[in-house]
Amino acid sequence: MPFERSASVQPHADPRLLADIGATYARFCIEQVPGRFEHVAVLPCADYPGFTAVVQAYLDTLPGIKPRHGAVAIANPIEGDWVRMTNRDWAFSIQEAQRQLDLTTLLVVNNFTALAMSLPRVGADGRHQVGGGEAQANGVIGLIGPGTGLGVSGLIPSGDRWVTLATEGGHVGFAPTDERELRILQFAWKTMPRVSAERLLSGPGLELIYQALTHDKPGAELHLSAAEIVRRALQNADSACSETVESFCAMLGTMASDLALTLGATGGIFVGGGIVPRMGELFDRSPFRQRFEEKGRFSNYVARIPTYVLTAENPAFHGVSSLLADHVPDQEGGNPLLERVRASRDALSPAEKRVANFVLDNPRTALNDPIALIAQGAEVSQPTVIRFCRSLGFQGLADFKLKLGSGLTGTLPVQRSQVRRQDSTGDLCAKVLDNTISAIMQFRESLNVEAVDRAIEYLRQAKRVEFYAMGNSAVVALDAQHKLFRFRIPSVAHTDAAMHTMAAELLGPNDVAVFISSSGQPPELARAAGLAVERGAAVIAVTAGQSLLARRSTVCIPVEHNEDVTTFVSMISRILHLLVVDMMSVGLAVRRAGASGPGAPAPAPGQAHAEGQLQPAPGVLISHIA
Repeated sequence: MPFERSASVQPHADPRLLADIGATYARFCIEQVPGRFEHVAVLPCADYPGFTAVVQAYLDTLPGIKPRHGAVAIANPIEGDWVRMTNRDWAFSIQEAQRQLDLTTLLVVNNFTALAMSLPRVGADGRHQVGGGEAQANGVIGLIGPGTGLGVSGLIPSGDRWVTLATEGGHVGFAPTDERELRILQFAWKTMPRVSAERLLSGPGLELIYQALTHDKPGAELHLSAAEIVRRALQNADSACSETVESFCAMLGTMASDLALTLGATGGIFVGGGIVPRMGELFDRSPFRQRFEEKGRFSNYVARIPTYVLTAENPAFHGVSSLLADHVPDQEGGNPLLERVRASRDALSPAEKRVANFVLDNPRTALNDPIALIAQGAEVSQPTVIRFCRSLGFQGLADFKLKLGSGLTGTLPVQRSQVRRQDSTGDLCAKVLDNTISAIMQFRESLNVEAVDRAIEYLRQAKRVEFYAMGNSAVVALDAQHKLFRFRIPSVAHTDAAMHTMAAELLGPNDVAVFISSSGQPPELARAAGLAVERGAAVIAVTAGQSLLARRSTVCIPVEHNEDVTTFVSMISRILHLLVVDMMSVGLAVRRAGASGPGAPAPAPGQAHAEGQLQPAPGVLISHIA
């Protein structure tokens, strides 16, 4: 299976409330460390008048713990702010519930969306395979779960992440497969005009199947609960109950294989919910897998798809934890712009700091809501929201939202996708482009503009510029040499490590040495940079910010992008370095154009270089300048 457990062990900044609310029971826990669920409690929904009441009842039991953020999986479709449960007479406003529960964040999702998101965190000990088949790496996953209702979802691979399908597939029409199921359907038609799959593949459905099979049998108990039917079947104490469970499992097998065909679920079908995991070996012996594979011309296709019973305890907690982590990133990792907001808080005014805190606690609200609601949530004026954006270097709220959205919405990818051997040409092209776009967007958010500005000024005053690089960075140094040579600045690129020390010893004041390296660790480069500084030259380093080379430089333009250079040739870091060279070149052209603008006297022959006013060679155009 292509799943891994999370390796994160850093505690959350604040305790998080996680909940899984079904029609019968509401399960709660507190997560203070990712993946560690404490203070687990199960409350019967029938004992409480509504959603807020049952959540507050749990919060009242906590020993001095006050969660700020909450995520709730609920057995209901979620469409907007108003939620009306299908299988329980509860209705509530998410925003109003958040206010009443005094939570900074309240994320409410469909329970099967959460259950699907739990699958990447559930290991082999949290599932039990029924029958044969083997999951394909990165194949689509199907999820079906009979409980009070019938939940259906899917998990779709997208690069190195997963996307869930929030469906209501349990309400598709039921189709009988044999005469017994036809009799059950005809019995159900007596009381309901339309029979969906959920009407039979659920707890109430078990009871309905039992009634259909026993209604014409003298002396039969007509009204057994689902739990009692399963209990008697497990003990083999009642033939009618055993037949009911057998029919139920066969119907579920057909429904599961229909889902596998619909989704192309070569990654497997998981069976969750509150009924099947309690059946144990009885489910293994049932007709489920046989019926799953009975698909006519496509029997061989589905026979290769594995089926699993989800046995992990409280799996939905893993799912809502994962969704909340994406919604409210922790202090470590997450969206780079949010890290920028967090790092800038101490320099903001008290009112602007309230906006920063609101954005950090509610990033998606800040992304989607108009300025009036953001100001109201932060308890500041609308001009303060604008001042906050400008204090961070943005033109206004729209510009801030654009940058924030690139990391939160997934419109532009924010993590790398590994190219795999089985990828088609189209897939690998898309991954290479997406990885590059992602890295550029992250670099844009973390770019040290002040360092670029200082580097441009050093280049503008330079009498001679030398570029030092080795290995894969050599092509960047050569590109930079050609760009500066067009400005008629004496420049040379040293790409032979054996020459670095000797070349650096010849530098002097008014010379600039530009060192380009992905890691900044090669000792040859660090030694040459130190010698250049000793000779009075300015050293510009385009490299990792915490590297040895960066510490030896006069000014460092940090480029942080880790690549597995032991296995692959560094590609994206090279592109980022080329972009830095473009930034310096365009900046140099703009400064010199401004210094010799309209009305400025032309430099005398032979004096232009000494006065720092050189222009690009005739006919040379800088494409970035309008």
